[in-house]
Amino acid sequence: MTMTPDLASVFAPNRLQLQLEQIDDYPKFLRPWVRNLVLRRAVPFTRTAGVEFVEMSPNRVEVRLRNEPRVRNHIGGIHASAMNLLAETATGMAVGLNVRDDCVPLAKDMKMAFRKRANGALRAVAVLTDAQRAAMKAETKGEMQVQVTVTDETGAEPVECEFTWAWVPSTRAAK
Repeated sequence: MTMTPDLASVFAPNRLQLQLEQIDDYPKFLRPWVRNLVLRRAVPFTRTAGVEFVEMSPNRVEVRLRNEPRVRNHIGGIHASAMNLLAETATGMAVGLNVRDDCVPLAKDMKMAFRKRANGALRAVAVLTDAQRAAMKAETKGEMQVQVTVTDETGAEPVECEFTWAWVPSTRAAK
């Protein structure tokens, strides 16, 4: 698929995309480790929990969390707060990969409905449409719901999530 010049300029990479593209200079077997290192430094709580950044593209972000003692609840599954962290990380990174460099993304609203017990590791996949991406590039301020699906090792969706993200100018105008 070839983009028209207008679309190409709309989807020009932001700073985060350019930084992640530098990881492609590393040997293929090192890229996941380097990506996790860089992103866990940027968002320290993801390092604490052990979130793994599996895929990072402007349209799709996939993150994973193993069922390890540091994130377990009293019944041996991944804690509700860790599930929230996983879904918020996926949606936040999707927005972060698309928001203009002169703006900052902010989580505005989140809803989580716990449907069943999770089995094993969890994976969260956040997806943005081209229209959502274009809106973030065109506007200095806005908000949108970001689709995210959380699945466990059996493929079940133990939690349903709804995240609304906003973006605002990174500096306030002087009064």
